[in-house]
Formats: sequence, structure tokens, C-alpha cells
Amino acid sequence: MVKSMTGFASHLDTLDAGAARFSCQWEMRAVNGRGLDLRFRLPDWLEGLEAALRKRLSARLGRGNVTLSLRLGRADAGAALRLNTEALDAALNMLAETEARAEARGFALTPIGAADVLALRGVIDQGPDLTDPAPLMPALMEQAEAVIDAFEAARAAEGAALAGILSGQIDAVAALLAEARSVLPERRSDQMQALRAALARLGEAAPQVEPARLEQELALIAMRGDVTEELDRLDAHVVAARALLAQKNGPVGRKFDFLMQEFNREANTLCAKSQHAALTRIGLDLKTVIDQMREQVQNVE
Repeated sequence: MVKSMTGFASHLDTLDAGAARFSCQWEMRAVNGRGLDLRFRLPDWLEGLEAALRKRLSARLGRGNVTLSLRLGRADAGAALRLNTEALDAALNMLAETEARAEARGFALTPIGAADVLALRGVIDQGPDLTDPAPLMPALMEQAEAVIDAFEAARAAEGAALAGILSGQIDAVAALLAEARSVLPERRSDQMQALRAALARLGEAAPQVEPARLEQELALIAMRGDVTEELDRLDAHVVAARALLAQKNGPVGRKFDFLMQEFNREANTLCAKSQHAALTRIGLDLKTVIDQMREQVQNVE
């Protein structure tokens, strides 16, 4: 199943923990990435939550730069402001060190008041005051599962659109390959006429050369310009690309990316060996469609 690497999902919920009620604001987003890069923005006091979420996401996602964040706050009437003593001590220590360094260099700082200290980030919060967050973990993981489900649904919907685009591009490649095969008889006839003309010129310029030898060399030149193998391999790549689109399970982006390299390689060889206006035009059209496919494939998980 084709899925996009980009996606977004959010979820708002509440959570009861004894007499306290918490508001939970989840957000999950992802952009393209070479592999799977998981980043978390979670409350520090929820020990073990990041490890559990990392394990869950690693099992469900294949690629992408994914960020999962959770904002947790008190939602009940008892959610009074409280002093974060650890943050306060850290802030006071930094202020003392700052004043000492400034004094050592001959600078006099403006005195700071209690209100200024309380305004520092983290000194006063409305966060939860729990000694044991373990009871929250099952409910949080259940909420996270809902966020992941919504995120995967968004990526699947975008992936379905990508699959439709890729399917049309693969059909375009197949049509160009059929057109290339249709011009091969004309190309062969034109090449034979050119070879015969070259043979006649060589025979006039070098009458001592045996005609059989010249025919043999010109036949070797014609063999080197044969593009049948390139067209056969491109046909095989079309079959492989359609199989990847039809695959039901697992990410296919890496395989698609490799396949695009093979598509491009054969198209380049076809153009290099063409030596025929119609076939060269088809080869250039092939490269255009393949480049468009490559851009789309960069979004596939």
C-alpha cells in the first residue's frame, strides 16, 4: 500500500487521575526523510512515555521525519498556580553567577525583584503535581494510539492520491515504450540505407578492402546500436513498478527510489544509442516522465 511520508494529526482529550483532571493536546506531523527519524516533545516528568511511544511508532512507521508532541495541563477547578522550586533554584543560581561575573568585570546590574524572578519561564506553572505518574500511562498510550491512527489515515489518503499519479505516469512510460517499438522498423530501414551508402563510399575510397569485411564491420556497428535490450528492461521495470503499487503491506518508497534510478539509466542509454530522430524524441519524453515520477516517489514512505 502506497503511503505518503508527509502527514499531520492532532487530538484533544481529557484524562482523569484520581481527583485531578488533565487536558491533553496531542500533535503529530511528518515530512520526507531518508529513514525513520522520531522526535518527541513530551512533559519531562512522564518517565517511560517516550520509550513506549518510540517502540510503538517504530513498529508502525517505515520512513519520515516524525515529531510527536504532547501538552498536558490541569483542566479542573483545583488547578491552581504553583511554584516550581527546582526551576526557581536554577534561576536564582544563574542570577547569582551573572551578578558575580558582572561585578568581577566592573559592571553594576540593575536590581531584580521577586516579580521579575517569578516571570521567568518555568518558575511558576500550572502543571500536574503527581508523585507517581504511572497511573496515567495506560490512558496516555490509548490516546496516542488514536493520534497515530489518525496520522496513518492522513498518510494513507495522501498515498492513495500519489498512487493514482504514479499509476498514470507508469502508463505513460508503457505507452512511450510501445511507441518506441513501433518506430524500430523505420529506424532499421533508415540505418540500413545509411550503412549501404557508407559501404558504397568506403568501397570507392578503399577498393582494396574486401566487401565481405566491410559488411561484417557495418553489421557489428548495427548490433552496437540495437536498443531491444533497453526496451525489454524498461518493460520489466514497468511491471515491477505496477507490482509495487499493488503491494498491500510494508513501505515501498526505497524500492521505488531504486527503480527510478534503473528507469533513468535505461532511458539514458536508449537516447545515447538512438541515432534516429523519432526514437530520440521518444527517449527524451521518457526521461521527462521518469523525472516526474522520481519527484513523486520522494514523497512515498
